[in-house]
Parts: sequence; C-alpha cells; structure tokens
Amino acid sequence: MFSKYRDRDLVKKAAERIAEAADGDPLRIMHVCGTHEWAITHNGLRDLLPENVQVVAGPGCPVCVTPGGEIDALCSLALERGVAVTTFGDVLRVPGRKGSLAEAKASGADIRVVYGISDAIRMARQETARDFVHFAIGFETTAPTTAVEVIKGPPSNFSIFASHKLIPPAMEYLLQSGASIDGFICPGHVSTIIGSDAYKDLAARYAKPMAVAGFEPLDIMLAILNIALQRKRGIAEVYNEYARAVRGPGNTVALRAMEKAFKVTDADWRGIGTIPGSGLGLREEYAKYDAAGKYGIAAVGWDRMPEGCSCGEVLLGTLRPEQCPLFGRDCTPERPVGPCMVSIEGTCAIAFKYSDHRLRSLRP
Repeated sequence: MFSKYRDRDLVKKAAERIAEAADGDPLRIMHVCGTHEWAITHNGLRDLLPENVQVVAGPGCPVCVTPGGEIDALCSLALERGVAVTTFGDVLRVPGRKGSLAEAKASGADIRVVYGISDAIRMARQETARDFVHFAIGFETTAPTTAVEVIKGPPSNFSIFASHKLIPPAMEYLLQSGASIDGFICPGHVSTIIGSDAYKDLAARYAKPMAVAGFEPLDIMLAILNIALQRKRGIAEVYNEYARAVRGPGNTVALRAMEKAFKVTDADWRGIGTIPGSGLGLREEYAKYDAAGKYGIAAVGWDRMPEGCSCGEVLLGTLRPEQCPLFGRDCTPERPVGPCMVSIEGTCAIAFKYSDHRLRSLRP
C-alpha cells in the first residue's frame, strides 16, 4: 500500500519540482511533529532539497515542552506522599529542575511506565489501598483517551495531572512572535483528531500556506511542494496531503469527548513560555479526578532549560541541534542534559541517532 510513498524516483522527482517552484527564493518551512522530524532525518530528505528551501523542526515533541517543575511536583508526590505515579516511558528520563522520574524511582518512589491511561486505571482498581496519579501529557493525539476515561469514571483512588497541550495555539504564538516562517507542515497524527479545517483560520489570517502531511518520504515532499506552489501563486490555504487518514472536520467523536471533559487553559511550554489557550484542564464536574487540586499542587510556571542547553532555541526552530555547544559532547541520549535529547520524538535525539545516515531508505 505504501510502496509508492517510498519510491525513490517519485521522491527525487518531487525534489526537482520543489526546486522549480521555489525558483531560487528562500523558503523556510516549519513542521511541529516529532515523527515528521524522524522521517525527514531518517530518510535524508533535507539532502534532497535545494539550498534555498529549509525545513526546520518546531515544538512538536510534547515530552520536550513539559515544564521541569511539573516533573518535580510528580517526583515529590511519589517520594513524600507515597502516591503511585504512572506515565509514558519517554517521560521517565526527562530532567526536571531537581531530578527526573527515573531518579525518583531509583530512590524508592513508585513510578510506573504504562502504555496508556487505561493501564493506569486497571492498576488503581486492583490496588485500592494505594492512590494513583497518571501524568497525562501529549498533544491532541492522546488527549481524547484521557477524556474518555475521565468521562467513564475512574475509581476514587485515581486522578490525573493534566499536561495536555494544543498545537494550533503554539503555531499562532510562533507567528505572532515574528519567527521566520514561510509556511507550515501540519502534524499528521494531531490532524487525524482536529482535522485539516482547524488550520484554515491561521493560514488566512497570517497569509501562510500550510499542508497536512503523512509520514512517508513522498508525503513530506509533496507537502513541501504544495507550500512552494502556494507561495509562488500568492495564495495561503490548507492542503490536505494526508487525505487517506485526515478529514476536514477531524474525528468528531474524539473532539466531542475532549470538549466534554476539558476546558481550554493557558499552558506553560518549557523553554518557550506561557502560550495562551494552549492547554487543557479538567472541567469542574470532573474536579475530583484533578490531581493538582486533590493534592494541592501549585502552578509551577514555565522554566528555562539547564545552563548551556539550547533546547529552547531548537524548539523554536532558531537553532539546529548540532549548533548547541553541548550536543554530542556533554549531552547524549545516554547522558541527556536537555529534554530534546531524551524522547524518541526529540529533535536532538533524532539528530544524534541519524546524523551520519544519509538517504538511508532512498538508496538503491
């Protein structure tokens, strides 16, 4: 099914068309998806693009933008109050301001890795004498699963610490900040939930062409080509390249669940700051499942990266990972200093793993 999306000749032909459409003019495109960065780097797609066309990674890694203070709060909850904290595996080693969840676990805290919130709820039902808090992070892709479980009614010994974030407000924040962005590759997974229509207002108001893309090499190259053609024609629309998985209105069932369980809030993005309307908090009728209120966890505010770490600039697309003075020296996946080197969706971790892999899947 996907063979045509991995066809070397088609990908290279798309690269030629991109060069023709860009016509030598600088074109700077940002994506906001860790999986897109993996696909671009793993397949060496940047090597196929003309020098005047640049594709940079934005804040598309939810683990990377999770404030260190939130990690500290969960560590304290587990260490000092004996609460079992559940979360996803790529969160475990992300450094907070005082340490990581992995370090708290090594010190005796009950920190458990789960595949999803339903696993955490199952544990809570089986161990009724212990309180459980699920560290619910992720963009619109994972928020619906949290919403559905909250609506269904978890056991009384279960609550969530909500750290879900929304992508379109982050895109608008970047545009308002004056970042040098000529167009966006919109995230594929997020768009399966919110739909391609969710970006139309942004594209129109800021006159920036956008394209929703899948994750195969040809998907991404066609998205870049469409953005280049839009700019050449002087239009700014939302092109849905990933029509095989994304509909205009999105997944209406998932969106209704999110609307029922959550209210939109301001949210702190590590290394970036507070982005208005970019977070999700539980509605009042579900307050009994809100760990922040249940345990008196105060708002921690966003925080900067560790000294010398350039993850903030990497998330904003102003630096490539290799330009960070710590990259590959003091900061590696085995000894991460900043969060972008931890997660499999982190731009630095991806760059470190594939920095010497050129056109890996496109070679004969």
